[in-house]
Amino acid sequence: MTGTESEFLAACRRRQSGVPVWFMRQAGRSLPEYRAIRTGIGMLESCTRPDLVTEITLQPVRRHGVDAAIFYSDIMVPLKAIGVDLEIVSGTGPVIADPIRSRSDLDQLRALEPGDVSYVTEAVTALVGELGNTPLIGFAGAPFTLASYLIEGGPSKDYAKTKAMMVAEPALWDVLCTRLADLSAAFLRVQLEAGASAIQLFDSWAGSLSAEDYARSVQPHSARVLAQVAEYDVPRIHFGVGTGELLGLFGAAGADVVGVDWRIPLAEASRRLGPDYAVQGNLDPALLTAPWPVIADRVRAVIRSGAAAPGHIFNLGHGVPPTADPSVLGRIVDLVHGEGTALRSAAADLASAR
Repeated sequence: MTGTESEFLAACRRRQSGVPVWFMRQAGRSLPEYRAIRTGIGMLESCTRPDLVTEITLQPVRRHGVDAAIFYSDIMVPLKAIGVDLEIVSGTGPVIADPIRSRSDLDQLRALEPGDVSYVTEAVTALVGELGNTPLIGFAGAPFTLASYLIEGGPSKDYAKTKAMMVAEPALWDVLCTRLADLSAAFLRVQLEAGASAIQLFDSWAGSLSAEDYARSVQPHSARVLAQVAEYDVPRIHFGVGTGELLGLFGAAGADVVGVDWRIPLAEASRRLGPDYAVQGNLDPALLTAPWPVIADRVRAVIRSGAAAPGHIFNLGHGVPPTADPSVLGRIVDLVHGEGTALRSAAADLASAR
């Protein structure tokens, strides 16, 4: 760690001493204080109220003592901000009123201006002041995942319409994803201009693709997003679910840190990525309901496996489920902080001695 650089930023830049920890979806339904403050307020509305965004983002930092805050928002926010007719339906997810199926449907996608999301600027500015030395991670959805919602009209199990457009209408697909890449980049720039210290690009559903289709039709658009924020010189995290076969491509898109889900050990993920990338992850969220000794053993195993990487941020392999016991998350943070440095060092020493 250099100067006053946080453990989180140091790990992102592959010069860590300890092991930092934060959780995807740490600000959310697992916290009773979140459920209380969201009573009667829709998801998209909550994301446009700077007072709520600030409070909800801070809740897990106060409760768990994590090493980074993740900006409370939703990947649909920039789409809503430019006028796309959508709602987030409880129990279903995002629902698009007019799915994109033809070139004329693209007219609903205009460029995002900072004034469209002034509430984001206000909330990030307030958060940076409140968080002090704790970094704030900004985020956005990657073009493929956003496109899948826009084309399917909502959540999908097989992304059939999305894949059909991608393969059968590549020109339309490229125009759509170029616009979405610029939208996500603009959303990230708003957060970075207001003071965010890192960003994460979520490509939640990219794991549904073959490596060949991802490399040809998706990676260039994710790379376009990450390239447009490179000038800010902040760590760029790239995450998707079920992307074990895509890890190298995720890194090559322009990431500094590649998020890894629970399906592949971090040591193997790092081997596939090479020495130029830190990793993030990757405790299976489903294990949070297991007895504590089992969870603790798995946490230690994740840290030992992560020692093979030049940088490791402890996290789950996906988001915190609503059923998670907040006290368990707190115990995980304490364990990572209390034992992480020694576990990582011992594992690295063992590996070098072989």
